[in-house]
Amino acid sequence: MAKTDTSRPETVPPTPSHTVGPFYGYALPFPGGGDIAPVGHPDTLTLQGYVYDGAGNPLPDALLELWGPAPDGTVPTTDGSIRRDPATGGYLGRNGVEFTGWGRVQTDANGHWSARTLRPGARGKSAPYLSVCVFARGLLVHLFTRIYLPGDDAALAADPLLARLDAGRRDTLIARADGAGTYRFDIRLQGEGETVFLEFQ
Repeated sequence: MAKTDTSRPETVPPTPSHTVGPFYGYALPFPGGGDIAPVGHPDTLTLQGYVYDGAGNPLPDALLELWGPAPDGTVPTTDGSIRRDPATGGYLGRNGVEFTGWGRVQTDANGHWSARTLRPGARGKSAPYLSVCVFARGLLVHLFTRIYLPGDDAALAADPLLARLDAGRRDTLIARADGAGTYRFDIRLQGEGETVFLEFQ
């Protein structure tokens, strides 16, 4: 019977290093994720912007989910944002006709994102807005915010959430007109000009 040498402590090789996830760019984005408005709809508008970290650097691997009511303020109940073939499981795409109000977009290598949707209608006492969920590296828990569109100063002034914020913080929730039918909305995760994020309890 062989003897074990106990005069030297046993060495264990180190665990190999690996990149920490999660990896939002894998499996979650889908083709046409930002094409929320039905194809050819005359009232389509474009939302676009950048996601920045606390140092002001654009994030090339953030993911945004957007929800918004229809222009009449109703919440869409149409299925079909991510339609799949029941036989193969392959992505079929949106049906291109009905408004689902939901989209998912990933930032590109420059931290830029864009989506095409319809102007949301007002619900309750709130000014019209789109809800946004932000996923990004360094965030252990995703963040929620809103995108309000300019154009109705009275509705924005009366909005219960916006009314509770000082002017500088309020401006982080209101997109800017950026050309015909285009609005810019940048998201800053922290630091100067940090976007207002919401906590749901």
